[in-house]
Amino acid sequence: LLNSMRIYRRLPLLSLLAPRRMLCTDTAARAPRAQITSGDGEVKTMGIANCWCIGRNYAEHAKELGNAVPTEEPVIFLKSSSAVRSLEGGQIAFAGEVFHHEIELLLLVGQHVPLGTLAEGSELDCVHGVGLGLDLTRRKKQTELKKAGLPWTLAKSFCGAALLSPFTAVAAADLADISFELHVNGERKQHGHVSQMIFDVPFQLRYLNSFVPLLPGDVIFTGTPSGVGPIAQGDRISLSFATPRSLSHLSFDGRL
Repeated sequence: LLNSMRIYRRLPLLSLLAPRRMLCTDTAARAPRAQITSGDGEVKTMGIANCWCIGRNYAEHAKELGNAVPTEEPVIFLKSSSAVRSLEGGQIAFAGEVFHHEIELLLLVGQHVPLGTLAEGSELDCVHGVGLGLDLTRRKKQTELKKAGLPWTLAKSFCGAALLSPFTAVAAADLADISFELHVNGERKQHGHVSQMIFDVPFQLRYLNSFVPLLPGDVIFTGTPSGVGPIAQGDRISLSFATPRSLSHLSFDGRL
């Protein structure tokens, strides 16, 4: 025993810790990345930074859940990047529960915008792509948390709660005419148009930038239209753009 102690005393600290490195492999989980197709068809990826979510941004959706309709400033919450998964499949926490689906138009920020510098009229310059996503919600848990005056994290930001499609570049003019819809198991459940938003896309970007810098890889969930309802693991999902023409060919199929 004394000889063994002398050997360990002579070894550097890193040598003593070396066996623990065997737990890390090339297949270890990595931070999620967004796929974006540029205007010339080049496909790139970008690490996801923050997932900013705009709540109650469609009046009819706020009403269907019995919530007040915001008028002066939007409801903001966050999903962690650990909640992100693709539409095609992946892990999901609380897999035995029935969730609520909330389809949303997604914006992908592609450049750093320092705090408070986004000028009116130039907001869309920082948006490098749009996509569609599902804000998966544990509605019963959210209701409990709201009644207790607690944050929504356990209802909104768990593994698999932020389903993202690939992103594609879009002309600024087309952003004003985006409509989209969600089918679950072949049945249309939600559809919306950006004109129905209480706070439009430029306002959302300026508002967020008024209290945080925007970072490359930030994803903005812009709100969900009415029609939210139950969805469970194994259900087939299809998210698609209806307009404008430049995006209407895009449909993203998957399974929860």
